[in-house]
Order: sequence, then structure tokens, then C-alpha cells
Amino acid sequence: MSSELISRTGPDDSTSHHAVLGSPCWVSLAARDLAAAQSFYGAVLGWTFRAGTLGERFVVALAQGRDVAGIGAVAPALQVPVAWTPYFAVADADETAGRVQERGGTVGVGPIGFPTGRAALVSDRAGAVFGIWAGALVRNFGAWRREAPLWLRLVTRDAFDAAIFYGEVLGWTSPGCCDVRYEDEEVVLVCEGQPVAALVGGALGSAPDPHLRPRWQVRFTVADAEACARAAVRHGGTVKGRDSEAMGDSVTLLDPEGAQLTVFAPRPRAEGGTEGP
Repeated sequence: MSSELISRTGPDDSTSHHAVLGSPCWVSLAARDLAAAQSFYGAVLGWTFRAGTLGERFVVALAQGRDVAGIGAVAPALQVPVAWTPYFAVADADETAGRVQERGGTVGVGPIGFPTGRAALVSDRAGAVFGIWAGALVRNFGAWRREAPLWLRLVTRDAFDAAIFYGEVLGWTSPGCCDVRYEDEEVVLVCEGQPVAALVGGALGSAPDPHLRPRWQVRFTVADAEACARAAVRHGGTVKGRDSEAMGDSVTLLDPEGAQLTVFAPRPRAEGGTEGP
């Protein structure tokens, strides 16, 4: 990876509005073919796109007119995988990168400075990749966090060990930061009263799965997961797996370049609402 990857896939169109520290603040896709990625995600998720402020190799995806994610083109010479990456807001990228290393994680890229802040790509001690961002945030960040059809889920070998790592690195237990709760055998991150991410491992008391490849799963809420799956296949993607949960149905997809994402269709509630992801 290089600074170009960060500059093409990091937070964009930012303002001086700051998030609760430790909160997810953006997601981005590193792609090889930007036009092909726009075609695929437009067909599968109904997204439209607008130009970002980081050049012609970067676009911002919109869901029903609201910013939801970034897509950036990776230089062909770079030997990096295409992937969806979540970013977390931090007070100081350099200090946070140091804490990542001190606690057994890895710093892959950065921290690198930009006009509106500093960013780095890092991985936790189990190998799951995520980004950190210190600086201004996507415009109207409060609405993005409340309304974007997005949910983050860390699938890892040991959710409690992961919670300790992220809690120490991102300061989840600090005053004014996020709350960490244990619900339905998942560690749930709650920011300003809103669940924003979950950390999922094996069942309580079970041994960690040595064959699991830890990763941050980016889930997009949709009306019909199976319709998205059919559209993905028609446009060169692959269905990797399906899951039926109490709250809804999810389908894990690979886009034509191999980036993994999950679409989630919540079940209607009896009183007419819908469950969340």
C-alpha cells in the first residue's frame, strides 16, 4: 500500500464537525477499475456517484441521495488487495498507530498527512484490517452515522480479546467515547445511544476457531438481499454465502474484483417497523 491508496480511499468532503472518538467514521473500497466498480455497485445497491475532492480517481457513493461510502482506484502497480475498509475517528493518528503496535497489531500504511487530517491503515493482532482517521469528517457526519444503510461487524476468533484490543487502541471506555455492551453473544459498540458495530467470535466459553480469517465485515442494509445477489451475479460478482437470522436475511457477495461485502434485508416487525442489522 502507499499514500495514494489512503488519499484515494480515505474520508472525503469533510467539515470541522467531529465525531465521538472511537466511532466508525467512514468506509471505503479500494478498487482497480473505478468505472467497473461504479457500474457494479450502481446495479447491485442502486447507488449513484459524485466526484470527490481528491481527484478523478475517487468518487463518493450515495444511497438515496446521502453520502454512504467512498470508492477509490488503486494504482495498477500497487500489489494490494481490493477490499472494503472501515475507518474509526481518533484524536491523534500517530499516537493511535503507536498503541496498535504496542498491543500486537500492525501498521500497514502511514500515518500520512492530508489537508484535513492524518490517516493510517492498520490491523489488529488477529489480522483484521481497519483504518484510523484524525481530523475533519465527512460532511453532515451526524446524519451519515444515523441514516447511512451501513453496519460494521468484526468476525474474529475471540470477540472478547478483540474488544480489549480495540477498547485500548480506540479508547472506547474513555469518558465521552463509546459504550461497549454484551448482547446476544456479541460485543456491541454503541455511540451516542446508537449501535454502530458488533464484534463476533465463537460461542461463550468455546475455543477460538484457528481456521477463521478475521475481518471487518461491511454490511449494507437493503430491501431485498436476494435481488441484490441476483444483480451481483448478472454483473460479474459471486455469491459467497447466505445467512438467515432472527432480524433478517443476509447474503455475502464478492464483487468482480474480489472485494467482499454483505447485504442485509431486515425482517418487518409485527407492528410495521423493521429490525436493524
